[in-house]
Amino acid sequence: MRTEQLKTALKQQSFAPIYLVLGQESALIEQVQTLFKATLSAEEMTMNFASYDLAQVEVAQALDDAESAPFFGERRIVFMQNPVFLTSEKAKPKLDHDLKGFQGYLEQPPSTTALVIFAPYSKLDERKKIVKLLKKVATLIDVQKINERQVPKLVTEFLQSADVTIEPAAMELLLNKTNGDYSQITAELPKLMLYAQKTRVITADAVEALVSTSLEDNVFEIVPLVLQRKVGPVLEMYRSLLLQKEEPLKINAILLGQFRLLLQVKILFEKGYSQGDLAGVLKIHPYRIKLALQQIRQFSKAALTQAYLGLEAIEEKIKTGQGEGRLLFELFMLQFAAEDIA
Repeated sequence: MRTEQLKTALKQQSFAPIYLVLGQESALIEQVQTLFKATLSAEEMTMNFASYDLAQVEVAQALDDAESAPFFGERRIVFMQNPVFLTSEKAKPKLDHDLKGFQGYLEQPPSTTALVIFAPYSKLDERKKIVKLLKKVATLIDVQKINERQVPKLVTEFLQSADVTIEPAAMELLLNKTNGDYSQITAELPKLMLYAQKTRVITADAVEALVSTSLEDNVFEIVPLVLQRKVGPVLEMYRSLLLQKEEPLKINAILLGQFRLLLQVKILFEKGYSQGDLAGVLKIHPYRIKLALQQIRQFSKAALTQAYLGLEAIEEKIKTGQGEGRLLFELFMLQFAAEDIA
C-alpha cells in the first residue's frame, strides 16, 4: 500500500488492526504519521493515542497500551517506533523484549486498536519467525527511498497541485543541492513556494538563494578540482571552509568518504555493475551514484587510489598529533599535483 491508498482508506474509516510502515523516506514516514493522527480529534489524541520508541522501552509496555479499550472513542492508535529486534542489528541499549507476547498480539489483535509499526529500515531479517508472522498479518505501507528518476516527476506534480511551476534549470540545481533526496527537497519546497507566491514560478536564482549548500556539497565541488590537480582553486575553497569554522578533520573525513565512494564505484563499474546494482550494493542514494559515475569516467583508478591513500594518511596524522590539518592538506595537494599519475 502506498500513502495515497492509505489516505483514501482512512478517509473511509477503513482501518486494519496492524500496519507495518517499512522504509527510510522520512517525508513519507511523516506523512503516514500525520494521516493517522488526523483521524482523531484533539480530545481523542489525549486519551487514545500513544507512541513508543522500542529502542528505549520494552515492547510489552506498548502492547499493554494497545490492548487497552479506547476512552470515549471508537479506536486507539498506537505507534511503535524503531523495532530494531526485527532486523539483524543489535539494539543499544539491549532490552528484554517480550517477543512471545508480541507474537500473541499479532495472532489475535484487538479490533479497537490500530497498531502502527514504523520500521525505518531498507529490509527486515526475514529469517526471524516474528518477522514472517508480522509480514503475514500486517498491512504493509511502503515508504522506501524514492528512486531519483521519480523525484522530478513527484516534485513537479506536487507544485502543480499548488499552481506553481519550476524552471528546468531550477529543478536541476535543486536536485544537485539536495543530492536528489526527496525528503530533503520536500523540506525546502515551502520556502521556495512562498518566495514564488507572486510569480507562481520557482527560478534557479531562488533555489540558489534559498536552498543552503551543505559542507558535503562544498566538499563535493572540491573533489574534481583535486583530481584535475588544480592547486590554486582547491586551496582557495579549502581555506574558505576553514574561515566558515569547519574543522580540518571533518573536511578531510568527507573528502576521504567521497574518494572511497568513487574508487568503489570505479572498481564495481569495471566489473559490470549497473547504476541500480551499485546503489543497492553500496547502500548509497541513486543520485549520488549517478554523480559518481559521471566523475569516474574522467579519471583513472590509479589517480583515485593515490588521492584516497593521501587523504587517509592525513586523517591518521591528524588523529595521532603528527601535524596540523590545514598544513597537511596543503602539502598533500602540492605533492599530488606534482606526481600527476595518469
